[in-house]
Parts: sequence; structure tokens; C-alpha cells
Amino acid sequence: MKTVLITGANRGLGLEHARRFAASGATVYAGVRDPGKADELQALAKNSSGKVVVFTYDARRADAAANARNAVGGAPLDLLFANAGVIGGDHQKLGDIAADDFAETLQVNTVAPLLLASALLDAVAASEKKVIAFQSSIMGSNADSASPHYYAYRASKAALNKIASTMAVDLKARGITVVTLHPGWVRTDMGGPSADISVEQSVDGQQKIFAGLSLEQSGRFFSYDGKPIAW
Repeated sequence: MKTVLITGANRGLGLEHARRFAASGATVYAGVRDPGKADELQALAKNSSGKVVVFTYDARRADAAANARNAVGGAPLDLLFANAGVIGGDHQKLGDIAADDFAETLQVNTVAPLLLASALLDAVAASEKKVIAFQSSIMGSNADSASPHYYAYRASKAALNKIASTMAVDLKARGITVVTLHPGWVRTDMGGPSADISVEQSVDGQQKIFAGLSLEQSGRFFSYDGKPIAW
């Protein structure tokens, strides 16, 4: 990948992906909600000789996609990785649903990634690799019924999965590969300290997926270890 864009790049999986891509020599457009608080990312950018470009991307705001398009300018994007997301707040149990929180979760996890991809289609189509990837979750799979609650989060990821599979059909003629990814249960701020795998393990697997993607795999849903996940 020569040029990539990653949202949610200030910590966890997004930051580690940014590090890996920068180390490989790629130009990295790194979107974060508050660049002034993204100390590790800003340090990476400072030492990158201009290869890491930090820009404001707040998925809650109407200007998020436009900010990303402006940051990229006319550059082609080998990989557009919509990684930013939220777990959705405390009110996600049956009988305790907060409508405002639910709507915000859908905005951040579902609507914003769709608008981001729509705004940058031409940049992706102009690249060599032509990949759009969405960070989803197995909790958005209708085949997953192992755990309760988290209605807003599950719904937002299930909707994102459907968006991705539909987008794969729409963009096949343009040669663009569209996939959704499950990062695993990762020890991040969102996943918590008791999660199964480290950030490094998840990113290792996802980077291998990116490296091996082809148009024939468009529209598929992968776990971080490369295994397919049922919708």
C-alpha cells in the first residue's frame, strides 16, 4: 500500500495500523477527533518527513467526510480504512435504551463510514490497490447469538455490514474491493484489559488480510485471523 487513510488513528488499532503503514513507507492520512490530544500520533507525524498527515475527523460532525477529502486532496488512496467507532454508551439493555445514544452510535459506526467512502470513491478508484475496509465486529453478525445486550452497537455494526456488502456490488465494475473486518476481542480502551488478544496480534492479522486482498474477495467479512465470518 502506497497511500492509506485511517480514521480513529489516535489510539489502539488505528494508531498501530498507522505506525505499521508509515514504517512500510506508505503515506498515511490519519483522521482523529482531536488532533491536539493525539500525542503519540503527532510524534509519529513529526518524525515521518511529511509521510503521516494528521487531520480532524469527528464522525459525529456533518463535515467529517469533507475534511477527509480535503486532507487527501487529489492523491489516490490504495486503502481507505474506516476504523473509527464507539461502543455506544451504558443504556443498551432491553428496557434501558437511550434513544439519543442509539442515534449517535448509528451516526458514528454506520452513517459516517458510508459518507466517508462516498466522498473518497474517486481517490480509491484512482489507486493501484483500490481497497475500502470497514472495521466491524462479530457482534454485528446475525449468526452470533452468544451474548446479550449492546443493542445500539450490534445494530450499528449489522447495518455497516450490509452497507459494505451492497457497496461491494456497486463498486465491482470500478475494480474496488470492499470488505468488513472483525478485529477480535482486543485489549484496547474499548475492549478492556480482559480481552483475548493484543493490539499487535489484531493488527498483524489485519495487515496480512490487506496485503492479500483481491477483487474476488470483495463483499466478504473476515476475522482478524483471516477466517470468514457469516453475515
